Amino acid sequence: MGLNDRDYLQSGHRTGRPGLGGSKGPLGIRGWTINTWLIAICVTVFVVDAFLPPRFVFLGTVPVDIPQEATPDPIDRLNLVIPTPNDGKVPVASSRPFLIPLLQKNDAGQLAPAMVTWTLRTAEGTQRGTSRLEAAVRSAGPLFALGYFSTSRALVSFDPNNLAPIGFQFWRFVTFQFLHADLTHLLFNMLGLFFFGGLVEQYLGSKRYLAFYLLCGIAGAIMYLILNLVGWTGYTVFGVRLPLVLISDPATPLIGASAGVFGVLMACAFLVPNATVLLFFILPMRLATLAYGLVGIALLGVFLGWTNAGGEAAHLGGAITGWCLIRRPNALHGFFDFLGRFDPWSRSNAARRASRSRGRGGQLKEEAEVDRILAKIHDSGLQSLSKREQRILREASRK
Repeated sequence: MGLNDRDYLQSGHRTGRPGLGGSKGPLGIRGWTINTWLIAICVTVFVVDAFLPPRFVFLGTVPVDIPQEATPDPIDRLNLVIPTPNDGKVPVASSRPFLIPLLQKNDAGQLAPAMVTWTLRTAEGTQRGTSRLEAAVRSAGPLFALGYFSTSRALVSFDPNNLAPIGFQFWRFVTFQFLHADLTHLLFNMLGLFFFGGLVEQYLGSKRYLAFYLLCGIAGAIMYLILNLVGWTGYTVFGVRLPLVLISDPATPLIGASAGVFGVLMACAFLVPNATVLLFFILPMRLATLAYGLVGIALLGVFLGWTNAGGEAAHLGGAITGWCLIRRPNALHGFFDFLGRFDPWSRSNAARRASRSRGRGGQLKEEAEVDRILAKIHDSGLQSLSKREQRILREASRK
């Protein structure tokens, strides 16, 4: 059940003595929970990447001076070439992108400024024109370059500097969750994990909490992928701007822990909906009000196409998944079974066989009692558990 590390099973929760679950965290470090590990990894990645030699990262193509409602024609990406910016001298890593003129190979193999044709349909008729095509580039550390998520990296695309297809880089569904654009981005996400992640980990247990968090982040990337794929296809192929989709370039990066944080926030809104939180450390409100209000803002951001519409789409994916999983925590069982003996939370095979050997009727009765106790935690809080109920949860965790 993964319950032995929960706060209400620790005899030292109020007394300060070592708890029933032991004094070490799930990975063997004293006092380090999974939530602490997640925060530490995000901070470490941000700091380390800042000291590694930066490199240029291609963020997408940008038509220059194109009318706002115009639809660009499909771009022949195979013939695009990105000149090396600044004579190959990479500036200090920065989250601020800059534009450089793109070049294009003609049939004779010669390079010329890249141009894109576009169509503008109005009540007066159809207008066509051409505009320069530039590349959005930023300098970033190698961890950012290796780990960020984008539609073109998750699916298949053609890199402007490489004729071979690239894509299907599925590790990015996980790695983007540990990258952040700047210190403010990192700070807000880590504060969210610090204030809300511990409660969800206490409720789910360390193993299920890690699965919960990663799945919420992955769902955020999937939501971004779907909305970007639909929006970009409709915009470039059919010339249609659909609501609630993303028309940003498929190479646009998605980074940050906020999809997982939104899932955690929705879980807390389910566990303790009436808890009082301080918005901006000043304005008091119900936790459920804050959570659903932030989801509403994210939905509005995607609908109106705000600057961070892609990030808001990821927030929605994480929030929806968190809302579903916290109501079905049993769906998180066995998530790390593929690791076998490398799973740091795995029990011995003998214990597993002993658990399976119990009669099915007794097992169902025990599961029903555990479910009743978990429901009591949700309705009345952690402090409402009796010593007998704590013992039942502890035994279920050991099994």
